[in-house]
Amino acid sequence: MAKTPSGKNTSGRGQRDLTVKVKTAKGRRSSSTRWLQRQLNDPYVKRAQAEGYRGRAAFKIMELDDKFRFLVPGARVVDLGCAPGGWCQVAVPRVNALGEKSGKAVGRIIGIDLQEVEPLAGCEFHQLDFMENGADERVKAWLNGPADVVMSDMAAPSSGHKQTDHLRIMALCEAAAYFAFDVLDEGGTFVSKVLAGGAEGELQKLLKQRFAKVANVKPPASRADSSEKFVVATGFRGGTPS
Repeated sequence: MAKTPSGKNTSGRGQRDLTVKVKTAKGRRSSSTRWLQRQLNDPYVKRAQAEGYRGRAAFKIMELDDKFRFLVPGARVVDLGCAPGGWCQVAVPRVNALGEKSGKAVGRIIGIDLQEVEPLAGCEFHQLDFMENGADERVKAWLNGPADVVMSDMAAPSSGHKQTDHLRIMALCEAAAYFAFDVLDEGGTFVSKVLAGGAEGELQKLLKQRFAKVANVKPPASRADSSEKFVVATGFRGGTPS
């Protein structure tokens, strides 16, 4: 039986270090090695693989919906920047997009992204820049009406400069919010990723003018060392603010 120099028993499954270690390979930056090691040891990554989700982000929208209940049967949902489709995967059974819940309304899901997304039963994907002129009207045509939910897990490409990245993602989130104002039905919900860092005050003010309630949440699936959080705005007032 193996013992440490102090005499403590190190045998037994519960005492083993099961953390996966990744060596820095030739040509790989240390930051890439850290990211890879974090991925390999992330329980949400492992759970996503085991349960067939397209990414760990699926659990973020799952946890947000468990709390706020906006993905209900019959809901018409728009997912901005939807690739690879994990959020849509969660939405499909919850809005009853496949009509599998007898007696429940059947929902619709439109996923939008700049890149092509692998098909998903119960979801309609379109390659589209949501900031293009007329994008809102095209989405409403695909839905045959306004949306009940607009959700976004979009993030601008990282520049490596924290303040710049924060401003970029906030600008993207604001653009998503204005898109939501154009396509949401009265009483609708807007869900978006934001980054804590001081520039989100204007967005909060904007959302509070247009929605009955605005909450800021960091779901358990969001990494503790990340500055990301999510804004969940419910009860869209419609029209234009006074």
